[in-house]
Amino acid sequence: MRRAGAARRDLTGPSDASAASADGLPLPRRVWAVVTLALGITLAVLDSSIANVALPTIAGRLGVSAAQSVWIVNAYQLTVAACLLPLAQLGEIVGFRRVYFAGLAVFVAGAFSCALAPSLPWLVAARVLLGLGGAGIMSVSTSLVSLTYPRSMLGRAVGINAMVVAAGTALGPGIAGAVLSVADWPWLFAIYVPIGLAALAIGRRVLPASLRAPHRFDPAAALLNAVTLCLVIVALDGAGRGTDAWVVGAQLCLALLLGALLVRRELRSPHPLLPVDLLRIPAFGLSVGGSMAAFTAHAMAYIALPFFFHDVMRKSPGEIGLLMTPWAAVIVLVAPLAGRLSDRHPAGVLGGLGMPLLAAGLAALALLPAQAHAADIVWRVTLCGIGFGLFQTPNNRTMIASAPLHRRGGASGMQATARVFGQVLGAAFMALAFQLLGDGGATAALWAAALCALLAGAASVLRLRRRAPAQNQ
Repeated sequence: MRRAGAARRDLTGPSDASAASADGLPLPRRVWAVVTLALGITLAVLDSSIANVALPTIAGRLGVSAAQSVWIVNAYQLTVAACLLPLAQLGEIVGFRRVYFAGLAVFVAGAFSCALAPSLPWLVAARVLLGLGGAGIMSVSTSLVSLTYPRSMLGRAVGINAMVVAAGTALGPGIAGAVLSVADWPWLFAIYVPIGLAALAIGRRVLPASLRAPHRFDPAAALLNAVTLCLVIVALDGAGRGTDAWVVGAQLCLALLLGALLVRRELRSPHPLLPVDLLRIPAFGLSVGGSMAAFTAHAMAYIALPFFFHDVMRKSPGEIGLLMTPWAAVIVLVAPLAGRLSDRHPAGVLGGLGMPLLAAGLAALALLPAQAHAADIVWRVTLCGIGFGLFQTPNNRTMIASAPLHRRGGASGMQATARVFGQVLGAAFMALAFQLLGDGGATAALWAAALCALLAGAASVLRLRRRAPAQNQ
C-alpha cells in the first residue's frame, strides 16, 4: 500500500503501464478511446447550440414567455460553470475515467428527463442534471486525451478535440432545424440518449486509467467556487438585460468577496481546487488568459454577426446560416493541422499569428458596406475561422503540457472553465452593446471582439519570452 504523497493508479480501468504514462495507448485501442471521447464532447457542445435554436419553439409549446424560457439555457450554463473545477479535482482523486463515465450516465439521464418534461420547472431541473453531466464530460476530457496519445503527439490529440468541438458547434443549428422540421422539441433531447449509451458501451474497455491523487476533495472550496462563478455570470447577464445597477453592483461585490476568500483558502492548500499553483506557471497563466479573451471574442462575434447580416446587410435567415458556416467549417480543417504544427513549433508563434488574423477578419467585416457581395463576406468569415483555429489548439496544448502529470485534472478543468467563462462574458458584453447602442451594437461588438482577439494574441506572444526547452509554449 503506497503512503500519502504517492499517486495511486485508477483501479477503474485497465492496469497496463501505458494507460497512465506519457506513451499513450496502443493502436487500435487509441482509436476507440478517441471515438468515445469525441462522442461525449459532441454531446456537451451540441446541447448549447441546439437549445439556443429551439428556445422559441419550446417556449411556445410550454406556454411560457421568452424571458422565462431563457432559464432553459441559463440552467445548463450555470451548472456547467459551477461544477467544472470541482469535478476536475474529483477526477484527480478518484480517476478521470470514473468522472467521465459518471458524467456520461448523468447526461443520458438528464436528456431522458428533458424529453419527458411536461412543464418549464421540470425542464429547468432536468437541464441542471444535464449540465452536471456535461461538466463531468468536459472537466476531464482533455486529461483523458492527453493520456490517450503519446506526449510527442499531444498537439495532434488536442487538435482532434478542437475539431470535434468546432464540428459540434457547426452542426448544432442544422440538427435542431432538421429535427424540429419533422418532430416536436422533446426529440432534440431524446437523440442524446442512444449516442450517450454508445459512448458508455465503447469506452468501458478502451479509455485509459490514470494515477490517482491521495488528497481529499474540498467541499468548502467547491461551494465557494460555484457561488462565486454563478454570481459573476448572473451579474453580467443582468447588466446586459438592463437589471438595476445597484443589484448588479451588489452581486459583483459579493462575488469579489467570496472570490477573495476562495483564493486565500486555495493559496494555503497543498492541493487547490482553483489551480492557483498552475496559474503561477507563466505559460499556463498566459494560456488561460488568452483562452478567455479568445472565446470572449468568438462569442461576441458569433452573436453579433447574424444581427449584423440581418439588420445592416438585409440578408435572409437562410443566407445568414450559409454565411456563418465557413467559420466553423474552417476550424474543423485547421484545428488538426494546427495541432500537428504545435508539436514542432512554439504555440506562442502560432497563437500570435492566429489572433491577429481573427482581429483582421472581424475588422474587415465591421467595415463592409451594406451592399457587399457574398464572396466579400465569405473570405472575411473564413479568415476569422483560420485565425481562431490556429490559436485554439496550440493554446490548449500549452495549457495541458505545462501542467505536471499529477495536475492534469486541474489543467483540464481550468481549460474548460476559461472557455465557458469567456463565452459567458462575450454573450453578456453583446447584450450590453445592444442595450446601449441599439442597432449599432452589432458593429460595435465586432470591433470589441477584434480588440479581445488582439489581447489573446498578445498573451500568446508573451509566452515566447519564457520558453522552456521541453515545452512548446
